[in-house]
Amino acid sequence: MASAVLLLIVLAVYALFLVYRKRQQLKRIAAHFGGPNPHWLVGNVLEYPAHDIPGIFETMVHFHERYGKDFFNWGLLNDHIVTVSSPENVEKVVMAKQTQKSTVYEFIELWLGQGLLISKGEKWFHRRKIITPTFHFKILEGFAGVFNREADILIEKLRTNAGSDKEFDIYEPISLYALDSICITSMGVNINAQNDPTNQYVRDVKRMSELILLRIFHVLASFPRVYWYLMPNAWEQRKLIRRLHAFTDSVIQRRRQQLTNAKRRAGPIDEEDDTGLYTKRRDTFLDHLLNVTVDGESLSDLDIREEVDTFMFEGHDTTTSGIAFTFYQLAKHPDIQEKLYQEIVDVLGGDYRAVPLTYGTLQSFPYLDMVVKESLRLLPPVSFIGRRLVEAIEVNGVTLPAGTDITIPIYVIHRNPDVYPDPERFDPERFSAASTQRRGPYDYIPFSIGSRNCIGQRYALMEMKVTIVRMISHYRVLPGDTMHEVRLKTDLVLRPDKGIPIKLLARQ
Repeated sequence: MASAVLLLIVLAVYALFLVYRKRQQLKRIAAHFGGPNPHWLVGNVLEYPAHDIPGIFETMVHFHERYGKDFFNWGLLNDHIVTVSSPENVEKVVMAKQTQKSTVYEFIELWLGQGLLISKGEKWFHRRKIITPTFHFKILEGFAGVFNREADILIEKLRTNAGSDKEFDIYEPISLYALDSICITSMGVNINAQNDPTNQYVRDVKRMSELILLRIFHVLASFPRVYWYLMPNAWEQRKLIRRLHAFTDSVIQRRRQQLTNAKRRAGPIDEEDDTGLYTKRRDTFLDHLLNVTVDGESLSDLDIREEVDTFMFEGHDTTTSGIAFTFYQLAKHPDIQEKLYQEIVDVLGGDYRAVPLTYGTLQSFPYLDMVVKESLRLLPPVSFIGRRLVEAIEVNGVTLPAGTDITIPIYVIHRNPDVYPDPERFDPERFSAASTQRRGPYDYIPFSIGSRNCIGQRYALMEMKVTIVRMISHYRVLPGDTMHEVRLKTDLVLRPDKGIPIKLLARQ
């Protein structure tokens, strides 16, 4: 008995010695970075407000203002993250020969699985190769009709708000519009979310994103199993995951059956099945996954669900943020909005409200392109990205070992005053051909950069531009009375804390 106790004491002392030695190594690395002084046990976790999601985001931004472009953030015991926003260090991280997503993304894995966003190594390479053709511009051209049609529905839904002089939240209707668009283009399914403001999927995704952020900044973040079984937020998360997966699984199974039936009949897919959900599109993202083979084998239902869940989330939530925040900026800057309106009239002519927008048509709007780029600079939908080092690299004169998690704050990078004078000012002219402002490749990265950049950026930009042109053709967007109260938060996507209040005035 005594010998067993002695053995336990020796093992405990040895474990403490290893923790101490690791702490000393990390202290030597941290000396090369700024950052707040850590508590000996919980690091900087207590610096972040526990249940104030906008406050968490504001604290992250404040750390950069106070401690510089690169800083060291401590978690529980030796848990830590290095945050870099200087161009030279961002380049070293994103352009490394091998790269993986950071530990933070593991919190999303239970929902999105090992899809393109999270997967690594050979699996990521093969998935990227499989999915890339679905974003060919010829396929995107076919999506233009969907965006036009869904934007027209959005415009009609908002007509009751026009001229009422009452503010309303534009974020929620944009979210429903984006969900309808992504469902039709990616899965061939029409869920009519714009006619159902209480859509369960939208609410579930929004709540899931909040729960993931709260988990990232929880003191037990480094102990996922303990968190998963003990914390009430994790219990709620499990319910949401079951519902989200059930929705995707049902769509995959029905679409698979529909394609099988069409092959048996050797004819086209019906315009709609008896549920009224499925369209006749044969070139959707889901159809491509259902038909592709790897080494002679079809993808499993789990493989397909991983990619569909990923694309649904990234193609719905991020575009919602990009579109809604562009209207936020246009409402605050009526002179820029009117200049954009004039470009729309000049390019499309007297029948500008009825002319269908195509992939080619959108290339004729240089000022629109500048507006969108400046909006994505100030309020990038994905405001922070994370990478894990596969190999050691040198940063700030010290070697960061393999396995180190790195955060790259796009929101902060886009506010570098050395690159963007008066960085908080909304100025589309920064992106004009005549601008003398010079940006490096790592000074503007709204869609990330490197091999893990956003595969759907052309899709997102096309949807954003169609929506903006259609809306500005019909309405003047005015600031709501409480617009000055808007606070930002970032869970998985940058979004307003309580909506974006605007007013609409129909154009005559």
